[in-house]
Amino acid sequence: MPFDPRYYQFEAVDSVFDYWREEPGHPLVEMAGGSGKSGTMSMLIQRLLDGWPDMRVLSCVHVEELVEGNFKEFIGISPWAPAGIYAASLGRRDRNAQVIFAQLQTVWDKALEIGHVDVMIIDEVHLVPNDGNTMYRKLIAALLLINPDMKIVGFSATLYRLDFGRLDEGEDRLFDKTVYTYSLAKGIEDGYLTRLTSKPCEFTYDMKGVRRLGGDFKKSDLAKATDKEELTRAAVAEIMATAEAENRTTSIIFCNGIDHATHVRDEVRLYGKSCEVLSGNTPKGERRRIIEDLKSGRLWGCTNDNVLSTGTNIPRVDLVVDMAPTESTNRYVQRAVRGTRVVWPAGFDPEKSDAEGRKAAIARGPKPNCRYMNLAGNIERHGPVDCVTPKAPGKGTGEAPIKLCMQCDEICAAGARVCANCGAEFEFIEKPKFTAKPTDVAILATVAEEDWRRVTERKFMYHEKPQKSPTVKVVYFVGLTPINNWLCPEFKGGQFKTNADRYWLAHGGSRPFPKTALEWIERQGELAPTAEISVQPNGKYWNVVDYKVGERVVANDNVPPAANDNHLADWERDEIPF
Repeated sequence: MPFDPRYYQFEAVDSVFDYWREEPGHPLVEMAGGSGKSGTMSMLIQRLLDGWPDMRVLSCVHVEELVEGNFKEFIGISPWAPAGIYAASLGRRDRNAQVIFAQLQTVWDKALEIGHVDVMIIDEVHLVPNDGNTMYRKLIAALLLINPDMKIVGFSATLYRLDFGRLDEGEDRLFDKTVYTYSLAKGIEDGYLTRLTSKPCEFTYDMKGVRRLGGDFKKSDLAKATDKEELTRAAVAEIMATAEAENRTTSIIFCNGIDHATHVRDEVRLYGKSCEVLSGNTPKGERRRIIEDLKSGRLWGCTNDNVLSTGTNIPRVDLVVDMAPTESTNRYVQRAVRGTRVVWPAGFDPEKSDAEGRKAAIARGPKPNCRYMNLAGNIERHGPVDCVTPKAPGKGTGEAPIKLCMQCDEICAAGARVCANCGAEFEFIEKPKFTAKPTDVAILATVAEEDWRRVTERKFMYHEKPQKSPTVKVVYFVGLTPINNWLCPEFKGGQFKTNADRYWLAHGGSRPFPKTALEWIERQGELAPTAEISVQPNGKYWNVVDYKVGERVVANDNVPPAANDNHLADWERDEIPF
């Protein structure tokens, strides 16, 4: 299919040139995974050559698949351009080409061979470290000695470092300004990216005793906490149950080291699923075969030690399993967005449709969404992928010095009690920790769709607040996760009263309707169970949108004996949200 640029790709390229008209600095472009960075970089190079025919450009990245992919994308747009490849793994050393697509590991010490470069473009730029004694920094420093006016443009889906902070912040930053952002939320809204979904997982790790080293968990401690036979067996059992129930066809599983990845692979194979391991030690030919088998559907799953978190374009992936706890916001987001690429229905042309048409096509296509299995607790640690706030550099492992207002998305100081933009009050809660019971946190915050959950238990509780009418607090248990809703039988008319009456009638309650919350509690035996609820994320809580009524069962009042526990659990203390 011929390259048909999208509106945001034009905007991204225009933003780079608009910036250069004002400042001679090094700009950053942030584009969500799967939104077309390769095509945008090709458009940028083409515009440079159109304006300045003698311009010398170096496009650099660390993964051979990206070198090859970026080269092919550019040649597809400009088939007669003087472009070449400089990558030992691809068997090419076109050092004299006007436009060079290079692999970092081959060229980091070849600046003198490459010579004068006017513009250096770095893909997956979040991997450029601050340390001057590294491949990227040595190459950049040597090229700047040859041409001090060389400009550097960085592209990534995550413009923050692997440890802490953004790439355009800090005294030691290489880049001056982020000139354009095309976010994950916008890509889903436009119908160019597939929605991520995440539901509660019964399995989780006990992280007690896991220490931190170099801004992340210590690898040896993490291996001891996660790579155990009984844990692997339990985790894979849940993975397989999810894959079977949701008909997930292609999976990437992130693990803690090669040993852990191997053990997980072996356990997956016991369920009759084809699965391979990828690591930094995987031979080049085998790596290509595994990736091609994933792309074609010949292979169901691939376990890996974070090597598939960048440079991986496998649209079929509809299940991302995260079994690797990390303190790095970057690693977490890069893993999650492996599943956002779209698989269009046969014959559908997304460029000839509008956003609603594209979203409808995704919904009816072979991959309506991608499931992110939060076995490592990384959503709790970093937040939904579409509004993460990376920690700034500093000591300690506590709350980051900035945070996001959930009402208006304003970035505020971590210690602020009120948002300076909208006046919303912040709740101060302890940072989530790993526990023995499952958690339920949304993978997306700004792109929320209804999500049906099976109710395992339902409780009605009398709820009263000063100067307000008493209400019925309904607690739905989804596994071990409580989700609260409130019904208001005592309200004098209005939507709240109507909702309570409809709920009563739908669940088989007899007329007349309960007039008070206390009467509701006394007559709750008239009601059939709630089988499922539809929910939407609302910050750290869930809103109940709809419900499905289950079948009434015969009551047994004798076995087991009725509980009489007056202790208030955490879920019983939650306040009514209005």
